[in-house]
Amino acid sequence: MPSERVEFPGAHHVMLAARLDMPEAKPRAYALFAHCFTCSKDVFAASRICSELTENGIAVLRFDFTGLGASEGDFANTNFSSNIADLVAAAEWLAREREPAKVLIGHSLGGAAVLAAAGLVDSVRAVVTIAAPADPAHVTKMFADQREEIDTFGEAEVHLVGRPFRIRKQFLDDIESHRLEAQISGLRRALLVFHSPHDATVGIENAARIFAAAKHPKSFISLDDADHLLTRKEDAVYVARVIAAWTSRYL
Repeated sequence: MPSERVEFPGAHHVMLAARLDMPEAKPRAYALFAHCFTCSKDVFAASRICSELTENGIAVLRFDFTGLGASEGDFANTNFSSNIADLVAAAEWLAREREPAKVLIGHSLGGAAVLAAAGLVDSVRAVVTIAAPADPAHVTKMFADQREEIDTFGEAEVHLVGRPFRIRKQFLDDIESHRLEAQISGLRRALLVFHSPHDATVGIENAARIFAAAKHPKSFISLDDADHLLTRKEDAVYVARVIAAWTSRYL
């Protein structure tokens, strides 16, 4: 697929690295993809899903949140609010340089972020979550053992997916202040929820809460025995093909 490296300023006024994946022919729509917590735009699920979407005529802008991947900035200074602002900045760049985004797709915490950001992007017609938590603060369970240290000293180094990250108290305070139920209820966009009943990182009950809070049109797709990161190619391809078919009703 044709793919273009781009960059634009994000929430902290630093440059965010992005990749615009394009279909061979004129796109029938543009989408934004938000990656999982501490991942990057080039994580397997993101690259595989975006590649398959381009095969189905949808152009996708995927980017690294501030302080992650090839983007500038300090991850320790980011939080859920800055993730939302990064998403809005990405949507503004896409609308300015190509066409307004009609679809928002988010994986894991990126899914929670697109639910929060959708109301801030007028052009969006459809929202897709993949293995998303109903409560953004769910991610704090990943470093619960360091919670006391963070509360006492203001920050701590935690290890996530084998890499060190510095988490500050401002991150905890910010993410715990976000409640998504009202935003999901007032989404006024079509919603597609993907989740695996065997997800060991974000339990299936999160999908039930998101689905229950949303108004129609809404759809749920079980990912059967897929893992949280969609590490199997066939799972990522399936998700992309379903997105392409489902969004055709709303684009």
